[in-house]
Amino acid sequence: MLTLNETAGGKVLEIKLSGKLSKEDYQHFVPKVEELIKQHGKVRILMQMHDFHGWEAAALWEDIKFDVKHFSDIERLAMVGDSKWEAGMAAFCKPFTTAKVQYFDEAKLTEAQAWINEGLAAA
Repeated sequence: MLTLNETAGGKVLEIKLSGKLSKEDYQHFVPKVEELIKQHGKVRILMQMHDFHGWEAAALWEDIKFDVKHFSDIERLAMVGDSKWEAGMAAFCKPFTTAKVQYFDEAKLTEAQAWINEGLAAA
C-alpha cells in the first residue's frame, strides 16, 4: 500500500509504504513526484515504511528507472522504518541519488520531519 501527502507547499512529499510495492504503485507515485519537480525544481521526500516487505520484481525495475531519471531532482530523502534492514536500504540508496539520505527509527518520526523541513521556512 502506498499513500502520498504533500506538505510545505508541495516541496515535501510524504510517502507511507506498507506491504510490497507493485508496478501500479509506481504508476501512481511517479507522476506526482514529476509534477512536484516541475513546480519546484527539487523536492524532498519523507518515506515512512511500516510493515514494509520490499518490491515485486516489476516494481523494482520501475524503481531503478525512477532513480536514474531523477538522480539529481531529490534534495533530501528521509527514510523512517521499523526494522534494521531498512537502515541498510538507506545506505544502499546513496549511490543512486545526489540527495542527502538519512534513516530514522519509527520512534523518531518527529525528528525525521524536522530534518526533512530544515531550511524550507527561510527559503
